[in-house]
Amino acid sequence: MKKTLLSGDEAVARGAYEAGCLVAAAYPGTPSTEILEAMAQYPEINSRWASNEKVALEIAGGASIGGARALAAMKHVGLNVAADPLLTLAYIGAYGGLVVVSADDPGCHSSQNEQDNRHYAVLAKLLMLEPSDSQECLDFTRAAFELSERFDTPALMRMTTRVCHSKGLAVTGERNAVPPKPYVRNVKKNSMLPAFARLRHVEVEKHMAALEDFANNCAMNRIEWGADKKIGVVTSGISYMHAREAFGDTVSYLKLGLTHPLPRKLISTFARSVDKIWVIEEGDPYLEDAIRALGFDCLGKELVPIQGELDAGLLRRIFLPPDQVRPYLSQIMPPPRPPVLCAGCPHRGILHILGQHKKDIAACGDIGCYTLGIQPPLEGLDTAVCMGAGFSGAIGLSQAFKAAGDSRKVFGLMGDSTFFHSGMTGLADAVHAQANVCLCILDNSITAMTGHQENPGTETDLMGRPAVRLDILSVVKGLGVPEDSITVLDPLDRPKVTEAVEKAIKTEGLSIIITRRPCVLIKEVRKSLEGRKCQVDPEACKKCKMCLKVGCPAIAFKDGHSNIDQSACMGCEYCMAVCKFHAISRVEGGAK
Repeated sequence: MKKTLLSGDEAVARGAYEAGCLVAAAYPGTPSTEILEAMAQYPEINSRWASNEKVALEIAGGASIGGARALAAMKHVGLNVAADPLLTLAYIGAYGGLVVVSADDPGCHSSQNEQDNRHYAVLAKLLMLEPSDSQECLDFTRAAFELSERFDTPALMRMTTRVCHSKGLAVTGERNAVPPKPYVRNVKKNSMLPAFARLRHVEVEKHMAALEDFANNCAMNRIEWGADKKIGVVTSGISYMHAREAFGDTVSYLKLGLTHPLPRKLISTFARSVDKIWVIEEGDPYLEDAIRALGFDCLGKELVPIQGELDAGLLRRIFLPPDQVRPYLSQIMPPPRPPVLCAGCPHRGILHILGQHKKDIAACGDIGCYTLGIQPPLEGLDTAVCMGAGFSGAIGLSQAFKAAGDSRKVFGLMGDSTFFHSGMTGLADAVHAQANVCLCILDNSITAMTGHQENPGTETDLMGRPAVRLDILSVVKGLGVPEDSITVLDPLDRPKVTEAVEKAIKTEGLSIIITRRPCVLIKEVRKSLEGRKCQVDPEACKKCKMCLKVGCPAIAFKDGHSNIDQSACMGCEYCMAVCKFHAISRVEGGAK
C-alpha cells in the first residue's frame, strides 16, 4: 500500500483494477474521458472505446451476465444514450459486479446541458455512490463492485467535473484477482420478456429495501458532529468538500456517500438532532426534496443556486453574516478565451465556405470540434443539439423548409467518430426518406475534441492492439447512397470545397460530402509539418482583413496589417487561398 497522487478519474480506474474488474468500455466525453485512458495501463482489464455509450454499457452488461466484473464510463449526456440498457439491466441485476460511471458537468464547462444524473438512480432503481475526493473515488469503486454483486444491482457512480479532474493523495492497494463466475443460463433473470420483467421488478424492490437498511448503517454515510448542533449541513459529493472549507467544524454534517436509496432513518436522526438544516448540493434539489418529503424544514435551493458549480466563497456569502465573510481577492483578471478551432484545423475550410453561403443554406451541426464553427467569424452552422442530430435534425429541418416554401438547402455535418457513434442511423433514414439534404462527414482520422481517442475508423484500439478500420466511404455506399452522389475531398482545398457546396445547393435530393484530412495535432501529422509556416508581406497586405474571417488563432491584425504568429502557425496554407492579393506566402522554417 502506498500513497499516490491521482485525479478522481484515475482513482476510479485504480479502484476498478484493485476490485478485479475484467472488462471496461466507454465512449470519450469530458469529464469522464481519462477513466478509460487510465484503465488502459492495466493489461488485466480488457478495455476498449465503444462506438457509443449504449454499446459501451451493453458490452459491460454482457460481461456481467457472463460472471465478470465490468465497468462502463461516460459523461452525463452519454447516459441518456445508454438509458435503454441501463433501466433494463437494473431488472436483470449484476451476476458479475457492474459499475456505471456518470460524470456530470455542473456549469456546462464542456457540455450542452447541466442535467443532474442522480435522478437516473431513482428512475432505474439503482444503487448510487457519490465520492467527494480521489481516495473516495478509489474506495467507492472497489465497494461498488462488491455491493453490486451482494445486492444484485448495477451500481451508478455519480461524479462531477471537480471530482473527476482534481488531484489528491490516495492510498492504493493490490489487485483482488476475482475470477469470473461460471456462466449459468437463466432466461427468467437475463431475458426481460414482459412476464419475466414483472417478476424481476418484485426482486428489484426487495433489493432496494435491503440496500436502504445497509445505507442507514454503512461507513459511506456518516454524521460528523461540530462545535454544536445548531446548524446541520446535509451534503454529498464535491459539495461536502466546499462546505467543510467554508464552515469547518462550526457546524455539524451529514455526509452522504451512498445516495440511492437514501438512508431515510439516518437522515431523520440527524434532522431531529439539529436546530436548522442547510442542504448544500450542486444541481437539482435531490437531497432537499427527500428531506422535505420526510417532514423536515430546511434551507436549500431558495439560497443555493441550481445553476453552475459551488465553491467555499459562494457558500460563505450565502450562509454567513457579511462580517464573517473573507472574500478571495485578486487584482488580476484572466483575459477572455473563447474556444476556437486550432490553427491548421482541417474543419476550417468547409465551415468557412458554408458561412459564406448563409443566404442559400442552413446547416445542422453536431458534437465535436467543428461545433465551434457556429461562432463568428466562421458562422458555418445554425444548430447543435446532440450526437447524431447533425444528420437526423437536417432531415426534419428540410421537411419544415419544404412546408414553408423556403428554398434554402439544408446541410448536416458531423465528424468521423460521431458518424460511428450515431450518424449511420440518421444517414439510413435520409436514404430511405430520399431527403433533400447534403450530409457532410468531416473525417479527421481520430476522436479529436476529447483528446485523440481511437474509434472504429482507426487502425488500433485503446490498448494499442491492431483493429479493423471501418472505411467511411464503404459504409456510406453500403447504406444505399449512389457513388455519383458522393464527393470526397480535402477540406482545405478551397476551390473544390466551394464547387462541391455550390453543386449540393443546386442538387435536388440527397448528396454526401466526405472531407478527409487528419487532425493537425495528431503526433505524426504535427511532426510532418514542422518548419512549415506562412507569413504576411506587409507591403502587399491591403488591410482587407479577409484572412481574419477564417478564424485562425495564428492570424491577428496589428501594426496596420495582418500578422501570422509563427509559434502558432501550422502551415496549412488556407489563409493563402483566401488572400486575393497574394500577400501571404509559405516559408520553410518560419518567417525571419
